[in-house]
Amino acid sequence: MRVLLGAFGDPGHTFPVIALGRALRARGHEVVVQTWVRWEPHVRAEGLGFSAAPEYDVFPTLGRHLKPYEAVVRATRDTLPLVQEVEPDVVVADILTLAPALAGELSGVPVATLVPHVDPRPDPGFPPYSIGARRPRTPVGRALWGRVDGLVSRGLLQGQRELNETRELLGLRRLDHVHGGISRALCLVGTFPQLEYPRTRRLPGTHVVGPLQWEPPTAQAPLPPGDAPLVLVAPSTSQDRDHRLLRAALAGLAELPVRVLATWNRRVPDPPVEVPRNATLVEWVSYARTMPRCDVVVCHGGHGTVVRALTSGAVVVAAPAAGDMNENAARIDWAGCGVRVPRLAVGPRALRLATGRALGDRRLATRAADLAAWAAAHDAGDRAATLVEELAATGRPVLSA
Repeated sequence: MRVLLGAFGDPGHTFPVIALGRALRARGHEVVVQTWVRWEPHVRAEGLGFSAAPEYDVFPTLGRHLKPYEAVVRATRDTLPLVQEVEPDVVVADILTLAPALAGELSGVPVATLVPHVDPRPDPGFPPYSIGARRPRTPVGRALWGRVDGLVSRGLLQGQRELNETRELLGLRRLDHVHGGISRALCLVGTFPQLEYPRTRRLPGTHVVGPLQWEPPTAQAPLPPGDAPLVLVAPSTSQDRDHRLLRAALAGLAELPVRVLATWNRRVPDPPVEVPRNATLVEWVSYARTMPRCDVVVCHGGHGTVVRALTSGAVVVAAPAAGDMNENAARIDWAGCGVRVPRLAVGPRALRLATGRALGDRRLATRAADLAAWAAAHDAGDRAATLVEELAATGRPVLSA
């Protein structure tokens, strides 16, 4: 079959889509990926077709900027010729990429959604997504969070209205439900089921397939010498411009009996970072090559970094910087496979204590090992590809697991 995949250009969204494309290509399907042009060489290296996604200035700039709905309408119209050229049997769009999904719908093609992190849709009594609060453990806690359900609902209804206005501009019918940007025919949630909160109701067409992982080919970074526990400091590639986490981690871990491998992720620290004797600081690290050798990964809590660490059996220390990092940190704390450090508390002492706990609490290591074993036994790409094939073959919603 022919498959069109659409991805937002940030690594946390593009990498899972490339992973899905690779799994589909391995089954003999023809796959085209529409994403930002920076990823073209990597997409083509996987044997996948490539198309540059429209990139617009959405938020205020010095020049003319587009309102979000204007950008979606324009991008959808720009994507329609690609759909007509590829003639896909199915379109799979990243949760932040509406244009391929809407263009597929306009062309009468079955559409699926890929959520490359934990499912953001709330259940009654859930805390609002991304604020960093854990799921309540008691009826009282659920009742307290239930008081903000109305506020969350108002935001969702506003999003529904704006999406329906966009759909009307494109000649599509209005939807009578919220989260209309997520397909009810098939939604692939690319995370560990162990990080998903139990729900009281099923979500239509939703399947938690496991982490979909890919990374650009990278050589193995040199490891610090010795046989002490290895801690990887892996800051976000997009957040923390001043390298606050990197500086604090190197200072705090200098006093622990560990080896430290840290990366500045191709963003040169200014002023330079002081590197202690037990640490090695490098420009870039292959997570796939390095994390299986690590005992602990200290990071900001980006979903891709978190699930790669857990797939490798490493305990996570997450110090969220922004966005869904707060949610990911709450989930690893709830699941018992990591330690979270609040953003305001980030400093040498806090990271030293958190890392010490991650190394010393065997329950955390056992839980991380359990998730690694689950990942080894469940091929997320294979499962996701099977579901995409089913949607393409039948054109009917793929019932939730």
